[in-house]
Amino acid sequence: MAEIVTLVCTQCKSRNYTTMRNKKTSSLKLKKYCKFCRKHTSHKER
Repeated sequence: MAEIVTLVCTQCKSRNYTTMRNKKTSSLKLKKYCKFCRKHTSHKER
């Protein structure tokens, strides 16, 4: 039931992380560290 999704930084639009997501839940929005921005930013599912 899980699928692999890519997380994209909302500031610089770079793809930094991949994670698993349950198909039944809504879209992911996590606060992660972006190595390009050099700070913690919100990351959305692509």
